[in-house]
Amino acid sequence: MRIHISKKITALLLMVLHFTACTTNPDITGKIEGIEKENIKVYLIQPETFQEIAASYLGKIIDSALVKSDGSFEFNNLPSNKEPVLLEIAVQPTGKDGNYLANGNPKEANYMPIVYQFGEPIYITAKINEFQQSFKIDQPSEVNSALLELRAIKSTAYQTYLAEKQWEIEEGDALIAKEHAVLQYQKALMEFVDSTPQLLPALVALRWVSPENDYERVPEFLVAQCNTWNKKQPNHPWVKQLCKKSEPENLPVLIGDTFPNIQFPMITKDTLLLNDVMGKKLTIVDLWASWCAPCRVENRKVLVPLYNEYRDQGLQIVAYALESNEAAWKAAAKRDGADRWLQSSDLQGDDAPFLKKIRVRTIPANFILDSNGVVIAKNIHRAELMDLVKSNFEK
Repeated sequence: MRIHISKKITALLLMVLHFTACTTNPDITGKIEGIEKENIKVYLIQPETFQEIAASYLGKIIDSALVKSDGSFEFNNLPSNKEPVLLEIAVQPTGKDGNYLANGNPKEANYMPIVYQFGEPIYITAKINEFQQSFKIDQPSEVNSALLELRAIKSTAYQTYLAEKQWEIEEGDALIAKEHAVLQYQKALMEFVDSTPQLLPALVALRWVSPENDYERVPEFLVAQCNTWNKKQPNHPWVKQLCKKSEPENLPVLIGDTFPNIQFPMITKDTLLLNDVMGKKLTIVDLWASWCAPCRVENRKVLVPLYNEYRDQGLQIVAYALESNEAAWKAAAKRDGADRWLQSSDLQGDDAPFLKKIRVRTIPANFILDSNGVVIAKNIHRAELMDLVKSNFEK
């Protein structure tokens, strides 16, 4: 009997030792180069919602590790999910919270998303001062290779369109140029999303398009991605959250939508329904303000010449001004020559009912409508707007 019990105890001890060895053997390890200070920590962060991906202070910290003097570190508290899990590895400067993520210049980004599959070891290397840009994975999986490719696309696009650019945003053309550059940067990420078969890298790219969670200027892209992934992985909770965000009530009027037949409070004190004043060929619904420098430039250099040339051929312009000062509005419209076309405003500034109805918060903005009131283009300016109007009247 004693021998029998002893064998059971021995077997139990061996099982405990085996279990302990398996659970303490880290699957995510690495080395950070350029460590010059003590007490540098790396954090393992798990986003729990679509909105938490690549978002500062929102992801859940599930582990942390002190970087050793030789730059090495290891994580031990890893998810046990059987499904692949998106995680973020972040190195933190002194005084920053563990889940602080820098999303500006990629050279300064202090974190990198990875996909962890339970039981599959990941070994990474990176430089502390260029963490995201220098981040490497030894023999990366297919999904992590996609994330590394995305990282490279992001870095190249930033260097091409945004790095070291300085815009005097008080000047009209400069603000338009800045917005164009940001859109070109975003398009590089959006092209990746359109081409990748991998859901998690696609969702990272979606969030990198706007870490601020603002898709007002690219809502059609958000809707298209909901449609794509809802067909492929409809039960994934993050796909459901993406689709919730892309519902019509959460986005501006889209290209292809019929613009709502809104009643405009006119500068002449009467009111007009949009459908009653539509152009026979095209209608430009233009959002502007007397204090908006690029709007004023657009009035003088683009809308005035377009209106003069095409108003008798079926062009209509309906302007809505974000104003609270009626005198300033009227003076600016007259000075720019914008009083030639229909002018309206609720005189409630940014709290205007019109903005709420079409779900727009940013100006300059515009919607170009065909003769049926369908939006054929939006938020195009300067030469692009002039070319579109010209091409429609020369068909």
